[in-house]
Amino acid sequence: MLKHCLLSCIFVLAVASVRASPTPEEALQLYPGTAPGSEHWQRTETVALRDDGTQVYFNVRSPEVQVYLPPLQRVNGTAAVMLPGGGLRMLSIGKDTQEIITRLNEQGIAVFLLKYRILQREPDSKTSVANNGPIKWPKLDIRNANANPSPNAEALNTVLKLAVADTQETFKLIRRNAHKWRVNPERIGIIGRSAGGGVALATYMANQMNARPAFIVSDYGPSLVDIRVSADAPPLFIATETYHGPVTDGLLQLAQLWREAERPVELHMYSVPSFEMPPTFWLDRLIQWLGEQGLVDS
Repeated sequence: MLKHCLLSCIFVLAVASVRASPTPEEALQLYPGTAPGSEHWQRTETVALRDDGTQVYFNVRSPEVQVYLPPLQRVNGTAAVMLPGGGLRMLSIGKDTQEIITRLNEQGIAVFLLKYRILQREPDSKTSVANNGPIKWPKLDIRNANANPSPNAEALNTVLKLAVADTQETFKLIRRNAHKWRVNPERIGIIGRSAGGGVALATYMANQMNARPAFIVSDYGPSLVDIRVSADAPPLFIATETYHGPVTDGLLQLAQLWREAERPVELHMYSVPSFEMPPTFWLDRLIQWLGEQGLVDS
């Protein structure tokens, strides 16, 4: 009996490990050569590994798409472009991102993780932030849900535009391979985490027909541009932390703009320290919500 229990526990731990570390089917360079707009960038892309296994990328200049496909028996045609966060200065891809990918794949959703272009800079010597108590956030004057803390930073504005271009190109890549990857071109959405949410919303505002998201999910990712909600705006799902300063202030405004336009929107706030809201808080509800939008089989 004890041997059976031990074997069962080992099996459960093995399954949990697999669930936490999905493996991409493919990793594709987004452009055949140098990405347009960054021809003169010189810094070399580097990656640092945190103690918890999180990969932190610096100086991304050759965007890459990692393709995570659901099991064949679960495929439903829905897809999501996943945009990691990092303040447009780095890209952080860790176990939370992996957990989201795994859960979405289990629901039949294909996920395309995009390493988009970010600010060219000297990498930080540290890859983690010490927990020194609650963060004292500055107060921003937020209008039109634009919570960009550095609206006049030319270099950051440039990489935001390039990140949007990379997201648009990812939509084109998915559409070109829709049959191969079993994706319905009308059911491609965006999931943005932190600054990735800002890229997602800027992509929506760019209003390029071939890159219009079928849905938008923001994981504490406020808009970095002025928002005007169109009459056909996609369903919007927001999860954030109650006291995440201007991030939450901007997201509250964003939800209100969607509400005033009478477009589908759902907002969840959790009273946890900034950057400590795990996807487990909201993933189950997200999947239910996607089902309510007709994007996941009930």
